[in-house]
Amino acid sequence: MDAFFVSVEEHDNPSLKGHPVVVGYDGPRGVVATANYEARKYSIHSAMAVATAHRLCPKLIVVEGHYKRYKEVSAQIHKIFHNYTDIIEPLSLDEAYLDVTTNKKSIALAMDIAKEIKLRIHKATGLTASAGVSYCKFLAKVASDYRKPDGLCVVHPDKALKFIDKLSIERFWGVGAKTAERMHALGVFNGKQLRDIPLTTLAKEFGKMGKVFYDFSRGIDNRPVVTEWIRKSVGCERTFAEDISTFEDMLTQLAPIAVELVRRLEKSNFKGRSLVLKIKYNDFRQTTHSYTGNSAIKDLEEIQRIANQLLMEAKTDGRSVRLLGLTVASPILPPLAETEPLLPFEW
Repeated sequence: MDAFFVSVEEHDNPSLKGHPVVVGYDGPRGVVATANYEARKYSIHSAMAVATAHRLCPKLIVVEGHYKRYKEVSAQIHKIFHNYTDIIEPLSLDEAYLDVTTNKKSIALAMDIAKEIKLRIHKATGLTASAGVSYCKFLAKVASDYRKPDGLCVVHPDKALKFIDKLSIERFWGVGAKTAERMHALGVFNGKQLRDIPLTTLAKEFGKMGKVFYDFSRGIDNRPVVTEWIRKSVGCERTFAEDISTFEDMLTQLAPIAVELVRRLEKSNFKGRSLVLKIKYNDFRQTTHSYTGNSAIKDLEEIQRIANQLLMEAKTDGRSVRLLGLTVASPILPPLAETEPLLPFEW
């Protein structure tokens, strides 16, 4: 979906249309959840501090998110998807992979299915969607972002390598800012240059991801569309209105986070053997500290005891902290069964 949260807000409040708008909390610690395309002209993007966004665009409108409403619209969209296939892998409220190799309407071309779904979404919700159509997840995902908003991009297998050749390295799945810098140091700025790098070099530089990058540069991605995921973690975190720096203050703030974590564990019926403490400092640097046991970590007293120990080991040394978080991970569940690769397109 195109700027999903903001698009829903504009649909429900048409007076917002044509103005730079973001969804987020308009406060000193607020963060942009989604920016519309008018706001993006000012280089405003998701995860940016709202204060920074205001500096870039003084006329910016900040709207508080209505997540229940977004879930309702997402459910409408997924209902449309299921008219064509049940092989759907949700990535978020506004994004999903669909396998339409064999579809319910026996439509021969995935491109025609994408066109039809786009029209039905607009008719049902008033919103626009962008679709990428290809034979694997990597290319479908890249294609879905290629012609936003309201775009449709098809990458045919015969033209995949030419498409990849011109693709900037920043568009590759798994390439963030730091990885991009390392790629640039290797002389890699696009897909063609990536394909020229030997596998041994990529593996040395990027570990397991080296093989992934090697395959992607050749249009190879055998990941299936997975309709059911096993939850890997449950967590919660809190950003403070003012930075804290003393050990005692951090202990005090961890207590309600632990209580909320237990509530979420019980609600999701999740059991895990690891507890992870997340600390974000006022310079936005982030560290994590973890403990793994032999049995499920679920009792409030146990979580608080382990969290306090991890905090002691973290040795924050009086540094200002803006966020603390706790997560239970390492699920106690049977492994996923292997499935055959399926052919996706992505929204």
